[in-house]
Amino acid sequence: MSIQEKSDPVTRQTREGNCEHPAADPAYWLALLHTPGLGSRGINRLLGFSGGNPRPLFGARHPAHNGLRPESIAWLRAPDWDRVERDLRWLEGDDRTLLTLRDARYPALLKEIEDPPPLLFVQGDPTILAMAQLAIVGSRNPTPSGRQTAMDFARFLAQAGLVISSGLAAGIDGAAHLGALQTDTPTLAVTGTGLDRVYPARHRDLAHRIAEQGALVSELPPGTPPLPANFPRRNRIISGLSIGTLVVEAAQKSGSLITARLATEQGREVFAIPGSIHNPLARGCHALIRQGAKLVETAEDILEELGPLLGSLVAAGPQAADPVKPAPRKWDQEYQQLMAALDFDPAPVDLLIQRSGLTADAVSSMLLLLELEGFVSAAAGGRYCRTGKMGTEPQ
Repeated sequence: MSIQEKSDPVTRQTREGNCEHPAADPAYWLALLHTPGLGSRGINRLLGFSGGNPRPLFGARHPAHNGLRPESIAWLRAPDWDRVERDLRWLEGDDRTLLTLRDARYPALLKEIEDPPPLLFVQGDPTILAMAQLAIVGSRNPTPSGRQTAMDFARFLAQAGLVISSGLAAGIDGAAHLGALQTDTPTLAVTGTGLDRVYPARHRDLAHRIAEQGALVSELPPGTPPLPANFPRRNRIISGLSIGTLVVEAAQKSGSLITARLATEQGREVFAIPGSIHNPLARGCHALIRQGAKLVETAEDILEELGPLLGSLVAAGPQAADPVKPAPRKWDQEYQQLMAALDFDPAPVDLLIQRSGLTADAVSSMLLLLELEGFVSAAAGGRYCRTGKMGTEPQ
């Protein structure tokens, strides 16, 4: 069969005599996805005219074409099958799947939102999309303690049976994926690019691990670059797949707040972790709490809230999920003095010297060791704070 015949689904169906279930052929779904002037809402509207089958929308004029732009009608009459063929070639790779709204594996929760993506490209295990998920999102430039909090929550909640989903972005997203990966349980990343690209590029290894242990998901065809408009659209998928969304750190104009708003509009739970009033990355979370998001201090708070939705899944989770607490660190007298001088609000070194009564050399040396061991976090302006790591109480 020639390339032209292979790339033209009409010719292929005629040759193979397979005309009974034309909707099963992904070529028409992909051609619909590429139709200029249509987004997910427009595509879903057209599918409503054709009983969910894209095939009748192509070729001769269809009543659904009324009101469409001229370029949309021209495409539906004569699609560029070469563009479709590029998508089909990508789908031929290992562990790659195309889920359409008519596919039984399409996640039921996502189908409930106002404008579900008509198609989902998946690299990894597509069955993960139907599992109970919690989205964890936040700042791309978090504090070290915020990053650690995201990892800790993700690790605990993954052990409790939840699939952790996020957006593969730098910062809190990446930390959440890493926390879940530490448990050898699935994690799911929804991208704002085609799945043949990784954004940011430094997450290439992380994306590879997620695809092996979970799944990468996008509504965008291969070759789509990281355009700014893609990411708010991606956020509705993150929240739509999940029974709840946890915001760890977020500035007042953070994209994470878009995800939280979408989750609320979709009827899903929204959780937020409060922070210091001096931390600008806590203000978005505080705003969410004022608007009705549930304040959480521990991962158990989330499990208790989601218990009625998850039933036996969460009931069995904490038994497997409870972390083993390390023995408290034994500090000598000077370390006890410095730890007593530190709190969860960043403080300058001069103030720590004054509070602890120690010399500048001693404080600098001890802060370096405490930071390397993860008990202390360095903040902007040469300030330091405690991280909340277990075992930090002076003994």
